[in-house]
Amino acid sequence: MTNRIKIDGREIGEGCPPYVIAEMSANHNGDLNAALRIIEAAKHAGADAVKIQTYRPDTITLKSDLPDFQITDGLWAGRTLYDLYEWAHTPWEWHKPLFEHARQHEITIFSSPFDTTAVDLLEGLNAPAYKIASFEAVDLPLIKYVASTGKPMIISTGMADAEEIQEAIDAAREGGCKELAILHCVSGYPAPAADYNLRTIPDMVQRFGLLTGLSDHTLDNTTALTSVALGASIIEKHFTLDRCGGGPDDSFSLEPKELEALCQNSKTAWEAMGRVDYGRKSSEKANMKFRRSLYVVKKIEAGEVFSEKHIRSIRPGYGLPPKLHSEILGRKAKVRIEVGTPLSREIISWD
Repeated sequence: MTNRIKIDGREIGEGCPPYVIAEMSANHNGDLNAALRIIEAAKHAGADAVKIQTYRPDTITLKSDLPDFQITDGLWAGRTLYDLYEWAHTPWEWHKPLFEHARQHEITIFSSPFDTTAVDLLEGLNAPAYKIASFEAVDLPLIKYVASTGKPMIISTGMADAEEIQEAIDAAREGGCKELAILHCVSGYPAPAADYNLRTIPDMVQRFGLLTGLSDHTLDNTTALTSVALGASIIEKHFTLDRCGGGPDDSFSLEPKELEALCQNSKTAWEAMGRVDYGRKSSEKANMKFRRSLYVVKKIEAGEVFSEKHIRSIRPGYGLPPKLHSEILGRKAKVRIEVGTPLSREIISWD
């Protein structure tokens, strides 16, 4: 099993806090300056990476009005596929300034390529990793081509069944990918939390033996944070400056304060998972005074026998545990003991 991968120097996986990816997608809404501001906002929110998408409308579909190419329901109803991707794409001439801007602001940037020419463009920019989008998880030749770069790869599994996921993994391995992760995903925009069935995540870890995360299209952070408790090492969420911006993906994306909360709270959730530990924690030590233990409540002379009137279970917790109460009754005090003294083994005769 692969427990860790590394992207741009950041270790991801077992023993590491969740890797949070801010998915820009089409949320620049055709404005390069907005795209640059999204990168800055993702860095400020604490995201580990910002991700873009690399395609042109003509590399992802055909310009056709035939029924197969019409979108008839959902967020983008009434458009053709070509119209949607023309509206949503990130121009290729933006890629260099976006990569430079991200590096200037010390946040990792990588992309989802949608064909081999996109991979070639990204290789020219020294992309540190690649993401295979859910709808491309069945494009095994593309996966093999990406794998041939030798870069870490993340495959999103929305709409893919177990057999298709395994085929994608096999293609990545056959292509030469050494560092591979998969994301549980529901390809609804937005997706209801009830569709996520997060118990699938630990099953994926066991079934496929890979580092596993979550691509989350729900409208808040609850699903993503819950996934951390179930073993998610990566969280990807769509990110926008303004959910009411009117772009293709704005309405189901996080705004800056929400992304900041996700980054902080996912780390807290990961820290809270910790390890199996029944020992007393450092934060509990000061609260020993609120625990019960055995104290002397009536003065007892040396050699005198302990009775019910002499000892009682009270707070604080610095004496012997209350479970020894009956065992102490009938035994003798080794020394004179004043009221308010915590009982200890040293002042009791155990003979």
